[in-house]
Amino acid sequence: MSSRSRFVALGAAALLTLSLTACGSDSESADAATCPGGTIRFGVEPYEDPAKLTPAYQVLARALQTTLDCPVELKVVDDYSAEVLAMRNDQLEIAQFGPLGYVFASQQAGAEPMVSFADANGKLTTYTAGIWVPKDSPIRTVADLRGRSLALGGVGSTSGDALPRYALREAGLKDSDVKIDYAGGHPEALLALTNGKVEAAQINSQQLATAKAEGSFDESEFRQVWRSEPIPNDPITVRGNLDPAFKERVRKALLELSPADVAKVGAFLDVDPPGPLARVDEQTYQPLFELASTLGLSEGDV
Repeated sequence: MSSRSRFVALGAAALLTLSLTACGSDSESADAATCPGGTIRFGVEPYEDPAKLTPAYQVLARALQTTLDCPVELKVVDDYSAEVLAMRNDQLEIAQFGPLGYVFASQQAGAEPMVSFADANGKLTTYTAGIWVPKDSPIRTVADLRGRSLALGGVGSTSGDALPRYALREAGLKDSDVKIDYAGGHPEALLALTNGKVEAAQINSQQLATAKAEGSFDESEFRQVWRSEPIPNDPITVRGNLDPAFKERVRKALLELSPADVAKVGAFLDVDPPGPLARVDEQTYQPLFELASTLGLSEGDV
């Protein structure tokens, strides 16, 4: 199946509701003028095991429901493409995307970035992509990956796909020069390396922090041979075709959330200690628009 066909097929069935409407406001009394459709659907991409993400995002969703005074339904989608397509098909009002996912959601669904994750000083947080190998590996640089196996997280991921492939290009390699294995997610790529299934793997700084905290990655047994420039953290976006007054209400509600409301999510994004969410706009993610253009990426690559 082609990438484009896969995009359409997955989008038709891949939306997975993992949390019913959070407790709080009565959906029957929700004013459609202030709560489009009566319930606000909040999408999250599966950058970590959904079973781990869901409890953390339930805390954020319940807090947003209280502040926004609208029922909020949390949806953790199957993959990056499904989330973009869901918003394009008006199946999500709010969604957190990876930075590159936001680029496609902006182009295809008019997604508008509202906020992202800040530290305790109110500074917008960042993360980095990386390529790791066993400590005794002969691979010392990205160029040494020629003919070697490399685990990537998933098609359309910023740190788990586009940036590592950009690093290959910068080192004079084509994708076909490397045995690329899409592992199915960031945790799966890390496991492919630690279990000896591949010779190298992408591990971003967020996944590294999570794995070290869980005790599933011994950094002393591996080496990082490449690291990207800092990437602005994931934006929480709103669908572009919604009423401007509602979009502004969403931004205001998100900015009013306390650090405690976002702390569990922030832990997955290596934001510790977290601050309140910080305002972002399209310009914040301009380097990702440029990356997509440089690599010639389109919806078929998500």
